[in-house]
Amino acid sequence: MEAVIRDGGHQYRVSEGMTLDVEYREAEAGSTVEFGEVLYIGGEGAETRIGSPTVAGAKVQATVIGQVKGDKLLVVKFRRRQGSQTRTGHRQPYLRVQIDKIEG
Repeated sequence: MEAVIRDGGHQYRVSEGMTLDVEYREAEAGSTVEFGEVLYIGGEGAETRIGSPTVAGAKVQATVIGQVKGDKLLVVKFRRRQGSQTRTGHRQPYLRVQIDKIEG
């Protein structure tokens, strides 16, 4: 069974047992997180349900593995012919979760 969920302005295609990095929120490792905005539920041998915009009564439960950091992004600001340049870096925090159950 698979589903498409919406979280933090992003859409993710998930299935049971997969690991996913979502936008960071305060959560303890080992706790559960529930995603209520399910846009699609389906898969092999399952009834396909497409929401408008969401599937009523559907939810996806996940277990929090922990916090991770994304890849380092470098930001370079360069002003031509001025002898001026600035370089800064950034690493976005994410929350790593494992999908346990898809309920539809």
